[in-house]
Amino acid sequence: MTDEKVTAAICLIGDELLSGRTRDINTQQIASFLGPYGIPVEEVRIVPDDQSRIVEAVNELRARYTYVFTTGGIGPTHDDITADAIAAAFGVGIGHHPEVFAMLQARYDAMNTEFTEARQRMARLPEGAKPITNPVSGAPGFQTGNVFTLAGVPSIVQGMLGDIGHRLKQGIIVKSVTVRSAGLREGDIAEKLGLLARETDGVSLGSYPWFRSPTDHGVALVARSSDEAKLARAQTQLVDLIRSVGQEPEILEGEAT
Repeated sequence: MTDEKVTAAICLIGDELLSGRTRDINTQQIASFLGPYGIPVEEVRIVPDDQSRIVEAVNELRARYTYVFTTGGIGPTHDDITADAIAAAFGVGIGHHPEVFAMLQARYDAMNTEFTEARQRMARLPEGAKPITNPVSGAPGFQTGNVFTLAGVPSIVQGMLGDIGHRLKQGIIVKSVTVRSAGLREGDIAEKLGLLARETDGVSLGSYPWFRSPTDHGVALVARSSDEAKLARAQTQLVDLIRSVGQEPEILEGEAT
């Protein structure tokens, strides 16, 4: 672990996400992957299949964060324009990557399937980009500078993440503990929790209610810190807070409700 703060942003690309046709799973998947590396996701954007909008978002995010992850738009169809947008964002050309082209050619030959011009589009990478292995469907993602360009299909994203960890800098690992209580209401502890948050240095406190039914509801209080001693002290304080309003706390490692 280092003392350097390493951050990330996610840029989700696709009209289908904005229309509600496709549900986003990749944000949770990428953020969960980055957590053990001490890399928090600090911003998520969704942009349409519009090259100028993609370029604008990528350039803003890559200047602000250590890493940027894009998802979607690297398939064989006309609306798969992410590779061109990334090349434009970095001011470089784009063309068939020789090794990727050969790999895809061999893959389609093995399947006795024509390697059409449309499929060849998936071998187009910005100049200088490094391929990201795709163990699920073959066509790779790629890394350009601090931007990782991944597919949109969650199962393929998960596979591609396996070729990314070794490329990342380790950040400050933040751990968490959850103290929850069934039947607790946020209004019962709001003032005391606010006071505790103001008095607690180096620890972030959050309150997360759940309501599944009139008889299944409660609040989970989450403490997060890179300092284990401070985290342990905050856990004790949260336990005491819940007991002070006549409820029984349950301690969980990590974050859950």
